[in-house]
Amino acid sequence: MTKGLKTELKKRLVKTLIWPVALYGCETWTMKQQIMDKLNAFEMWVWRRMQKVSWKDKKTNEEILSLVDEERCLMKTIIKRKKDWIGHVVRGDNLLKRVLEGRMEGKKPRGRPRMGMIDDLKEGSYTEMKRRTDDRETWRAWMPRTCRRAEN
Repeated sequence: MTKGLKTELKKRLVKTLIWPVALYGCETWTMKQQIMDKLNAFEMWVWRRMQKVSWKDKKTNEEILSLVDEERCLMKTIIKRKKDWIGHVVRGDNLLKRVLEGRMEGKKPRGRPRMGMIDDLKEGSYTEMKRRTDDRETWRAWMPRTCRRAEN
């Protein structure tokens, strides 16, 4: 009799139990480089832990990913979720849309402008992104696809 669970079952457990908890509310996160680095490290830690690979074994991340037959997809999943959510909000006309657009009365604050929730999704101008969201099929085609192996 074999010891433990098969790798495919472990991967399914990770994707159904760990990723949703880790990514709860990621649609509203402001993605800074420090946070992205920590998320990438967490993803690799999960795969290493799943395979019971110690840091002393000196295996590279690529070796671990090939061992579990996966590719990095946590950041792609976050970007996809953010774009789905932003597209949904921008298509409507409500208070949340006005808050995201930053339409505030009064003087601008001093200093460097803070990074907003949608600043990491904008490629160019906000109006270009807003125009893309009007047509759902175009918006979905523009979004990057998540990991192919993870979806299968």
